[in-house]
Amino acid sequence: MANPFRGTGLESATGHVPETPSADPKSVELLLKLCPRHSVTALRDVPDLARVLGVQSVHVKDESSRMGLGSFKALGAAYVIAAIASRGHHGGGAFDWGSALVGKTFVTASAGNHGLSVAAGARVFGAKAVIYLSQQVPEAFAVRLRGMGADVVRAGKTYEASMDAAEAAAGSNGWVLLSDSSWPGYHELPKLVMQGYLQIAVEVVAQMETPPTHIFVQAGVGGLAAALAVYFRKSWGDAPKYVVVEPVAAPALLGSIRAGHNTMSEGPVSNMGRLDCKSASEIALAGLARDADSFVSVTDAEASHAVAQMKTAGLVTTPSGAAGLAACNVHSKAIGLGPDSRVLLFMSEGLEDA
Repeated sequence: MANPFRGTGLESATGHVPETPSADPKSVELLLKLCPRHSVTALRDVPDLARVLGVQSVHVKDESSRMGLGSFKALGAAYVIAAIASRGHHGGGAFDWGSALVGKTFVTASAGNHGLSVAAGARVFGAKAVIYLSQQVPEAFAVRLRGMGADVVRAGKTYEASMDAAEAAAGSNGWVLLSDSSWPGYHELPKLVMQGYLQIAVEVVAQMETPPTHIFVQAGVGGLAAALAVYFRKSWGDAPKYVVVEPVAAPALLGSIRAGHNTMSEGPVSNMGRLDCKSASEIALAGLARDADSFVSVTDAEASHAVAQMKTAGLVTTPSGAAGLAACNVHSKAIGLGPDSRVLLFMSEGLEDA
């Protein structure tokens, strides 16, 4: 679906100016300089995929090694917790980062990777993490979370149900709700989560000598896609075609763009587990309505096929991590891919058990 709000955003449909993602990565870069686990992830030139797609080049930003957590989510919640911890550091003298947030508890719902980021951030700064998982989330993630010191609670059959439970727990216990999604009245922390993701875009812009002609980014609630879009527009302008990719089972952004406002989607459980979110982040939707050119969806089978293609090219990931390639396969004609196209994809995570 072509985006009818491109350049103007949802203001043209709703009559008010919605909050959109930050495009300023400076505070993220400053905190990452203090992190011993931070390093730039690889941007891989993959000629095998370029030949398969019939395009000039394919570059894949490989987030599978990000800060030892295996996905781009390492830059989100952990950055927010670090930012909160830094509020107690006023410069000069020693500062005990490891106990900066002792006594504070962060709670969230997660499809897996966001929870790992919350758990990691809490552990580093002396806080506690409580992660709510739906019944759909693989037990391997629960095991990893417990191994990082987090308390894990199973609640509901869907991500949305687990989020409702996490929000209720935050209210009743006085915990800090740290979601990667946003909704009316809840913007501050998820906007910071998205700001953390800007680091990925900063790295990509520095790594690419020539800007891409087409960018494909997968979306769950939309935080990554919206954060990358706002920085790429700032750096590269309107020329690259920006395509948002969702599962057929959870086209929350596509459906909301079609409706002109945030709306729930419906569908079965998808094998793209980290993208299987039935409602979009309010901030992400507002940003993508302005910055994205197209919204597309892919089936579970199409995502699985893309996993196999990426493995053949030496890239090991999940259906969620391969969704952008799946969209290239399925929607190449509609998006206008051709022999002169320079494609940018994001391998958002490695294997769950890697």
